Amino acid sequence: MLAETLRHLEALVSFDTRNPPRAIGTGGIFDYIRAQLLGFRVEVVDHGDGAVSLLAVRGAPRRLFNVHLDTVPDSPHWSADPFKLRVAGDRATGLGACDIKGAAAGLLAAAQATRGDAAFLFSSDEEANDARCIPGFLAGDHGFLEAIVAEPTRCEAVLAHRGISSVRLRFRGSAGHASGAGALQANALHQAMRWGVRALDFVQAQDHQRFGGLTGLRFNVGKVEGGIKANVIAPEAEVRFGFRPLPSQDIDQLHTRFGGFVEAGALERYEETFRGPSLPAGDVAEAEDRRLQARDLADALGLPIGNAVDFWTEASLFSQAGLTALVFGPGDIAQAHTADEWVALDQLEAYADVVARIMTQ
Repeated sequence: MLAETLRHLEALVSFDTRNPPRAIGTGGIFDYIRAQLLGFRVEVVDHGDGAVSLLAVRGAPRRLFNVHLDTVPDSPHWSADPFKLRVAGDRATGLGACDIKGAAAGLLAAAQATRGDAAFLFSSDEEANDARCIPGFLAGDHGFLEAIVAEPTRCEAVLAHRGISSVRLRFRGSAGHASGAGALQANALHQAMRWGVRALDFVQAQDHQRFGGLTGLRFNVGKVEGGIKANVIAPEAEVRFGFRPLPSQDIDQLHTRFGGFVEAGALERYEETFRGPSLPAGDVAEAEDRRLQARDLADALGLPIGNAVDFWTEASLFSQAGLTALVFGPGDIAQAHTADEWVALDQLEAYADVVARIMTQ
């Protein structure tokens, strides 16, 4: 299984599926996957702007394996060609090898080694704040009851993770000479700073919140822009920030709090640019019920259960749609998005073996 998985991974890594620029079409990597899945009914859907999905079904399964094929861009710090897989020692190195083409290669190897019912959904837009493939698939009449979503979890079943929300926040000021007495209030950047202090204090006060091993509210101001020069009152400012709530925290209520920290008259625009639900999705009671269902699924499949994680995955979209969903894949998230990204060979082998075993149950 390892040799076949590496053969497929070498091919998958060679395809440029960086996102951005998400210049991904229905050919290329999707032609390769289609050619490997003989005996499967295959449907390829172009959702536009480089978002492509491939659904492959053999038999009449009720369980779906999902994996994304897009990668983050490579950086100048790579020591060799990121599109050429290098296997040395105990690891395989290449762009996307860990996140998460290694799982895609394992699925192909398992499919070719078995004859049982199976369903795979490959997608190409997970690394962008513009999810189309999974929502488009879930909007149709798919008939699946369970979803196993591949992300780097060291071959442990992850049952819970945070949600995610990204925001563009614009502040309004009044341009003028910085010597004026009104500069403290009129300056949009000053308003942004005051907002930031209130937001940080609020986030720190959430440290006592807990769900499934996760604690507190994750928050980050990623970008601040505005102003003209030191002696000019800034007439406008923009802050890009994001937060990652626990499954027990309501995203809309958090937006109300963050928006309420802007002083009267200073808010020009508050825009959520991306939202992903927590895993499990739903209110507190629903989330706990769905977590228990996912735990039962992991136990039935003989998967070791790992800790909840802070990173977001599209498993939450399946959970939100009513499927029992968990995250399970090879590799360590610490290697994802790094230069010379790698995945351990024993992780690849273990993942392919587990998938093959599940497909024969």
